[in-house]
Amino acid sequence: MNNPSTSAHIVPMPFREGRSIVITGATGALGKLTAKTFAELGHNIALLDRNQDKLDSLVKDLNLPANRLYTQTIDLLDAHAVQASAEAVLSKFGSVHALFHLVGGWTGGKTFTDTPHEDLKSMLKQHVHTTFHLFKAFEEPLSKNGWGRVIIVSPSTVSNPPAKRGVYTAAKAAQETMMLALAAELKEAKVTANIIQVHSIDIENKGTGTTLTEIVSAMTYLFSDEADKINGARIPLY
Repeated sequence: MNNPSTSAHIVPMPFREGRSIVITGATGALGKLTAKTFAELGHNIALLDRNQDKLDSLVKDLNLPANRLYTQTIDLLDAHAVQASAEAVLSKFGSVHALFHLVGGWTGGKTFTDTPHEDLKSMLKQHVHTTFHLFKAFEEPLSKNGWGRVIIVSPSTVSNPPAKRGVYTAAKAAQETMMLALAAELKEAKVTANIIQVHSIDIENKGTGTTLTEIVSAMTYLFSDEADKINGARIPLY
């Protein structure tokens, strides 16, 4: 697994410090590097994840002052919990400037004939239901600042689905559609919503996909003021 210290190699684009960022899937490999990178750039960080032990470990690694950090164990399938989380983040920081929805989850390798109904339900829950709950809770707070960012990571195969990945690709396609709709809804509020597409995430730097550092570098650029006009885009990072 990549060491989060690789964030030191990321060259940030200009933007103001002190913005408040919500990161879901915070203790995954991408979530951890994202949290470390944006914390080092001076931003307030809200970490949402299901695993308390992993959250505690990440908090220790970040070593942020209490006024710049919010953490919560949460089930993103619980709409009421997500709404309460949005209110808690607002209470803590006074505003929300960005939502990085980095929850993963994949199933595949099966034809439709061999795919159990539970696989479809699982993919829809992980990629569609969580996204809907987050957008419902955070859309209004994001719209109030006159500036904001929403980012997800998605597979490059959404527009050209391969065999034996039907339910996963369908769920990610639905998530992408929700992102594009959000981009349109928040355009006048100067909030952008963009999709970073990858073939695969190369966690161990084996040269087989997009590295964590490359993804976070793209996120850093999209977060910058120079990326104000990039909205509703599928960005190929492969």
